[in-house]
Amino acid sequence: MPVFDFTSTTPDTQSVCTYTTFQSSASIATADAPIMVIDHSKRKWAHHANGVFTNPVKRTSFEFELDGEGMISADILEIDIRFVALLKWLGENHIQVKLSGENTDRGYAVYKIRENAFNGGNKLSASDGFLEFMMERLLASDAPTDDMEEDDPEAEGDDMKLTSLQSITDFITCAGRTLPDNIRLWARRNLAVANSHEVTVEERRHAQRALSMMMNIQWKNNYFESIDPVEARRILDEELYGMESVKQRVMETIIQINRTHTLPAYGLLIIGPAGTGKSQIAYAVAKILKLPWATLDMSSINDPEQLTGSSRIYANAKPGIIMEAFASAGTSNQVFIINELDKANSGKGNGNPADVLLTLLDNLGFTDNYMECMIPTSGVYPIATANEKSMISAPLMSRFAVIEIPDYSPEEKAIIFEKYAFPKVLKRIGLSPEECVLTKDGIDAVIEKHRNLSGIRDLEQDAEHLVANALYTIETEKIEKIILDRARVLKILH
Repeated sequence: MPVFDFTSTTPDTQSVCTYTTFQSSASIATADAPIMVIDHSKRKWAHHANGVFTNPVKRTSFEFELDGEGMISADILEIDIRFVALLKWLGENHIQVKLSGENTDRGYAVYKIRENAFNGGNKLSASDGFLEFMMERLLASDAPTDDMEEDDPEAEGDDMKLTSLQSITDFITCAGRTLPDNIRLWARRNLAVANSHEVTVEERRHAQRALSMMMNIQWKNNYFESIDPVEARRILDEELYGMESVKQRVMETIIQINRTHTLPAYGLLIIGPAGTGKSQIAYAVAKILKLPWATLDMSSINDPEQLTGSSRIYANAKPGIIMEAFASAGTSNQVFIINELDKANSGKGNGNPADVLLTLLDNLGFTDNYMECMIPTSGVYPIATANEKSMISAPLMSRFAVIEIPDYSPEEKAIIFEKYAFPKVLKRIGLSPEECVLTKDGIDAVIEKHRNLSGIRDLEQDAEHLVANALYTIETEKIEKIILDRARVLKILH
């Protein structure tokens, strides 16, 4: 896909493409893995070079602006195929740019392209970072498998980065191949609606809003890099005490990802009494996978429309929680933490939220009513929590690998309080272990209080109470140390 200067092109003009393309998925451009290579056989170019991607004789070249010499042209020899559309767009719009590169055996290897803030006629504003955003997005993408032909839509709009019709149009033109096929086609259609004067203002506004959300998401493929199992185990041991069956299941998932480089077909459903650390397990898995996470609290979702969004026929229409989670994370690969899955059947007359979850969990794609487009979900890993297994429907249960967590024994609660909860609160409040000493009979007094209570959340709350009281006593009575023995613990927690 050559770059032309169309200002004087005639039907008889034969344009010359001087470069060859190469495949690259490098996320950082360097002199060894450049964006493009420019001919330097006639002269070596400086580290930084100003100019434009255009040439009167219709060759795919870069015109260097040199002090005292005017504009000197050099052919483009090689280019990363991901940047072909961007190069074409920069040339067509005569965008003044600054290249950063290095002279190598291959030629002048360009590893950075920035816009210059001069001449007043640029299509971009050098201060808004739009070109930098496109460069980052293209570098984050994988090399396309084929050389697709792109349409050349035109649009007028304001100059707000990522929200204006102009910037959306330019992004689709330059980085459209980073989008899944169905989303790229959807974007073309919605761009036509946003530009049309044959629809209402509300329809144009909704189309532009939907486009802005969709373009801000990095749509990745379902390939996952290998995860260090030693580091994964360290995180699990740091975040969770005991729970060996849970850790074993998580490690099995990690090994499976390392072998297949894809997420497992089933997410995790963690069932257990309140306060047993179910959500903490989900956060630990997200940390191990190095993915952002979104939380869906099913106890507060009574209408399926909260998940699926509302139709654009309404003036106050908006996307659903699931689509907003994608937009907030900025990536299609993430962990969905579905809290209180056993409350998902509590719809109030307008449908069942659990039915919406089924399409999300099938990994076949999710359709939001506002976006009117199937959202790829192959990079979503769901982790659900619940208290009552009997309250979850069979279809929902079949989408998960189920892990049941029993309540902790008094001995386990004592270890968790002494080794985890109490030191954690000491650090948070700012007391040293020497200033606030917890005795063995003090620990026993705490555990006796919680012997018939499920979970461990109340243990940390009691630790907070004890340490806060100790800090108050130290500060008001000007003493150096507090001993939390049985008598003092019972007095504070009475």
